[in-house]
Amino acid sequence: MTPVDRQHAVSHPVATCLLVAITLILAALLLLSIAIPSFNLSIFTPTPSFLEIKSVRHVSEYGVMNYDSRVTLYHNGTLSYINDDLYAVFYRNQEKLLCVLETLNGHHFISTHHYGIQTIAGLGCRDTRWNPNEKIAIDFTDGTFHPGDLITVEVYQRPKSTLISRHSFTA
Repeated sequence: MTPVDRQHAVSHPVATCLLVAITLILAALLLLSIAIPSFNLSIFTPTPSFLEIKSVRHVSEYGVMNYDSRVTLYHNGTLSYINDDLYAVFYRNQEKLLCVLETLNGHHFISTHHYGIQTIAGLGCRDTRWNPNEKIAIDFTDGTFHPGDLITVEVYQRPKSTLISRHSFTA
């Protein structure tokens, strides 16, 4: 009987199991990297949204259906924005509306040409800044929006007209 040489511990079954396990792990990682690519092939990159359309009202103050078209925007982000540097563009069913909200500052809104928008109100437009958790209510001309319309708002920041938020909502 030959003595066992403890300096050369060789185990073929353990080595084979380790090689198979490592090969399977590498194959799974390769398959995951192919199946779930980390890059976006879309030409439209998603825009982070600090706002959301909370509601669209279609009835008057008296409860009469007149397609009142009052849209409430809610600031759900973490940054405070100078509301005079912001302007909004609205879409109905992916068609751009002629009404552009040139400023989200309520005091400066009065002197702008605001076709299609009657009034704006709320905490977000009263002061010089639109802070998180504040709302702005926009009263469009009656009949601008109807139930089932897809409403999209895009908010841009001056001076470079940078798109900083986009949100869609079904009325």
